Amino acid sequence: MFKKLIFTLFVISIVSCGSKPRVNLTEVEGGLKPSAQHEVIAKEVAGLLESTSYKKVQLNDSISKIVFDNLIKTLDQGKNYLLQSDIDEFQQYRNTIAHDFRNGDLSAPFHIFNVYSKRYLERMQYALKQVDVKQDFTLDEYFLPSREKLGWFKNTAEADTQWKHRVKYDLLNLEMTTATKTDSTETKQRETLRKRYNNLISQGKKTNSNDAFQLIMTALTDAVDPHTSYFNPSFAQAFNEGMANTFEGIGARLTIDNEMVTISEIIPGGPIFKDKSLAIDDKIVGVAQGKDGEFEDIIGWRLDAAVAKIKGPAGTLVRLKIIPAGQPIGAHPKIVSLTRERIVVAEESAKKEILNVKGVDGKTYRVGVINIPKFYMDFEAYRKRDPNYKSTTRDVRLLLDTLKQEKVDAVLIDLRFNGGGSLPEAIDLTGLFIDKGPVVQVRDVRNSIDVEEDRNAGVSWDGPLGVMINRFSASASEIFAGAIQDYGRGVILGSQSYGKGTVQSAVDMSRVISPTSKLLLKAQQEKDPDTPNGAPEYGQINITLGKFYRVNGSSTQHKGVSPDVTFPTQYSAEKFGESSEPSALPWDQIKSSTYKKVADLTQINKKLEQEHEARMKNSTEYKFLLEDIATFEKRDEETKIPLQLDKFKKERDDNQKKNRDRVNALLKQRGLPLWEEGKPQPKMEFDFVQEESAKVMTDFIIQEKK
Repeated sequence: MFKKLIFTLFVISIVSCGSKPRVNLTEVEGGLKPSAQHEVIAKEVAGLLESTSYKKVQLNDSISKIVFDNLIKTLDQGKNYLLQSDIDEFQQYRNTIAHDFRNGDLSAPFHIFNVYSKRYLERMQYALKQVDVKQDFTLDEYFLPSREKLGWFKNTAEADTQWKHRVKYDLLNLEMTTATKTDSTETKQRETLRKRYNNLISQGKKTNSNDAFQLIMTALTDAVDPHTSYFNPSFAQAFNEGMANTFEGIGARLTIDNEMVTISEIIPGGPIFKDKSLAIDDKIVGVAQGKDGEFEDIIGWRLDAAVAKIKGPAGTLVRLKIIPAGQPIGAHPKIVSLTRERIVVAEESAKKEILNVKGVDGKTYRVGVINIPKFYMDFEAYRKRDPNYKSTTRDVRLLLDTLKQEKVDAVLIDLRFNGGGSLPEAIDLTGLFIDKGPVVQVRDVRNSIDVEEDRNAGVSWDGPLGVMINRFSASASEIFAGAIQDYGRGVILGSQSYGKGTVQSAVDMSRVISPTSKLLLKAQQEKDPDTPNGAPEYGQINITLGKFYRVNGSSTQHKGVSPDVTFPTQYSAEKFGESSEPSALPWDQIKSSTYKKVADLTQINKKLEQEHEARMKNSTEYKFLLEDIATFEKRDEETKIPLQLDKFKKERDDNQKKNRDRVNALLKQRGLPLWEEGKPQPKMEFDFVQEESAKVMTDFIIQEKK
């Protein structure tokens, strides 16, 4: 696939931008402008969408309308900022905005972004003024958290009314979360809200042209295909690190607190953890590279710009100026030198646990549960032939070996909320449970079909197997679950999966942009100085180049994987998953691969479903799950929140009482201490869907024996 892509990219004709922009961006005071690099990238991405992507959609008037709507919706989906007059003025770009991308002209989308930014700051500044206005909480007023189904603000006065109610709502929320009331309580609440709005204003003012460009490009790519995405250099680096489940840096998660970069979490095993000279809430006020580099003051910087300076290749030195937690900003900073390392994100790696479950035959069975949050692989370490490279399959194989030593009777793979990741990992993981054979079929842009196989003989686990999925199990998760189902290798439990059956390849944009354009950009010094170390200089595009098909020939697109044992879900296909995406590719079918089923589980699965349904009729958890679904659907329809103190308080108290009663019913069922009023809610560490799935696995073991 990669070789085919590179061949295609090299035959694309590359033409430099030169057309005059249609919109004068100086009209909006303080407005952002696209750089020459943005214009070149936009033109190249438009060319790829038209000539190389799986859909090959022409950027015509029809696509223009979708791009336009995407941009407006992304900026102001709740209709809380823009005015009807703004929307009317924008209409002149509705049928032409896609053509502009083809010409490298970003003036129209940047103009729309600038107007939105202006309205956003106006609303925030208005809200800030309203914080000190005396509020009357006896009035029968309502706050509309989302105006998506309503019209745009007719004028500023209508917008003011909405934001008066927003401030009132925020103050009510602070009032309800304050346990004890004193004379200074109201003053503190207003100060908290004032700080919140000031922070939003500060962050809004730091929005730069790269932010605008990222959002604008997403509006374009989403109009063609929901899974084709352009990532600017920072986003590209974050995406690639996420796929690897590793990153290179100092081993900390950072946040912004009062304009200062603050350590919010220390990652075990990283440089900070080992050095022990830094702590949670320490402020980083300056950064220097190497032993002799000059310090840069980073107070007031955007978080991503500061992080770009702090992170860097493993083995390099970074020096930090630190104000220790609790000390004033004027305190003398200490200097800490750290050598960056490659950090493994352990909490996003595969993990195991063992559940002891009593079967209907009275015996206790041990069910090993392996949770896989995503399909990760450290491609960089793999390319460097690091024998200890990080991957899903390697981790799961070790967990299976441990579970076998611990004498489990069955294994459950939990893929709920696993959005996918590495295709090779989905194939290799399947190979841990089947003895060689096709796993997935891939049709490319030329309609050629490749059958991706597990070629490794033997399995790591040949016992009873279950796979848990839900509406947010997607892509690689669906490939694995679909293969396990098609082979009859295990039982699938949960709800219909996402339905993402398209293949993307990540392409560094430097491979696409012509040498002439690169020289021009370098001459104009258009490289972003805040590009993180090691990030693709021009960003990357993850472009759809094919479709997935199960070994039985059915596409996972739209339909996804249907479970053998079904749980109800509040996430409907109309609102969540591929079915909710207007630009998604359709479902279709190709010829089946040649594969040998491990077993025919049709009759066993019917019996498992019957036993599951019978158990659910007497299940408190199941009853609460159905109630949650009904509440979720009702809440989705609600449009207003009462701002009268008595009504607001009653609604909150009713919800709290209902929640306490439900929690206590579950605690009582398990013989645990009840939740007393006035005390913190006890931790609810049990997972009903997982527990019931484990019970299904005990049924499975018993049925297999029969």
